[in-house]
Amino acid sequence: MNTYDVTIIGSGPGGYVAAIRCAQLGLKTAIIEKYSTLGGTCLNVGCIPSKALLDSSHHYHDAVNHFEKHGIETSGVKINFKQMIDRKSEVVAQTSGGINFLMDKNGIDVFQGFGSFVDATHIKITSEEKTDTIESRHTIIATGSKPSTLPFITIDKKRVISSTEALSLNEIPKKLLVIGGGVIGLELGQVYSRLGSEVSVIEYMPKIIPGMDGMLSKELQKSLKKQGIKFFTGHKVTSVKNTGDSVTVMADNKKGIPTEFNADYCLIAVGRRPYTDKLGLENVGVKMNERGQVETNDHLQTNISNIYAIGDVIKGAMLAHKAEEEGSMVAEIIAGQKPHIDYNLIPGVVYTWPEVASVGKTEEQLKESGVNYKVGSFPMRALGRARASMDIDGQVKVLANADTDEILGMHIIGARAADMIAEAVIAMEFRASSEDIARSSHAHPSYTEAIKEACLAVAKRAIHI
Repeated sequence: MNTYDVTIIGSGPGGYVAAIRCAQLGLKTAIIEKYSTLGGTCLNVGCIPSKALLDSSHHYHDAVNHFEKHGIETSGVKINFKQMIDRKSEVVAQTSGGINFLMDKNGIDVFQGFGSFVDATHIKITSEEKTDTIESRHTIIATGSKPSTLPFITIDKKRVISSTEALSLNEIPKKLLVIGGGVIGLELGQVYSRLGSEVSVIEYMPKIIPGMDGMLSKELQKSLKKQGIKFFTGHKVTSVKNTGDSVTVMADNKKGIPTEFNADYCLIAVGRRPYTDKLGLENVGVKMNERGQVETNDHLQTNISNIYAIGDVIKGAMLAHKAEEEGSMVAEIIAGQKPHIDYNLIPGVVYTWPEVASVGKTEEQLKESGVNYKVGSFPMRALGRARASMDIDGQVKVLANADTDEILGMHIIGARAADMIAEAVIAMEFRASSEDIARSSHAHPSYTEAIKEACLAVAKRAIHI
């Protein structure tokens, strides 16, 4: 029987990063993956393929709508949808192959099969060919999440689809309904809207991306509406039916009046649920909470001392980069180090265009907690770089403590917001004030000048507005 210092169940961003960090720290490490490719949801049917399609559709959208303004005359631009999907698959294969290389490079044993606990130190690995059992001093549960649905909705993978199917459709829908105005629904909705689909988003809450700062929600909806996406916020879906070659959705508006929606496909994007099926947690007595998440302490340790859990399977935001940080932290804890994570400084990003990125507290949270704060904001349209690229939608909003000037939150919507937010994360990690950023030189012309200007605006001294 093979014996390991650490075994990780699940090879997504949390799992494979945990494995690499364990190996770097001299621990004999194994990783178990039930699918034939490594990388989990993010690399195979999530972050990476969706970004590939977002980039491809963005190129097409620009060619049709913006090239002429730039002085580039084109004719006969058309979509080869199969090639677009094939390119997406190539990107996924390359990225997953890169994880295989990293496992080999770091001497990590990879087991393909379904991992389940026999007891606290033994894991059974079941594949189509055979069943193995390994022994492990420590185990990290990194099994991630699956798309969730509503109790009365059946995802049939034909007309009523999840994000997984939306990444590999055989055709561009004439009409696409998206139930859920969160990150996944908006990103995939924009992909198909750019390609010519008539997209309608139905959201139960009164605003899209409801967990983010209200300014971001308002600005993003305004921008996406200009691009042709229709929004039905404050609508409660009551039924979803596959009628053969189309889908019929019924939803009640704020006044309880029912509305009927019809489309070729309906994308269910109402969130994700922790995936712990058949892990055998009951065999070792690992505690779960009422939301189906594995319970952990501040060290991400379960109630069974040698078993840890990270990523989507525990509480907190379901983000690949959160899982990565947790994977590294647990590896270092097992090795006897004392790392930490500041969960307030894990950024959230929506990869639509304009992109949306946020870190720290929202204005709504500061109001609710009674913190005395001040605000600085700067519109992208006042930025030379944004005008040069024709990306003038959006703004940067900075929230700072009114007494100490420490930055408490930063919220960005605009071109390259996903990259720009790193400046805010680093500044807040060092507990910078808005004055610190305001007095830091930013290259001109650049998108990040908007961050400097918003920080200047906190003290009511922005230069370009």
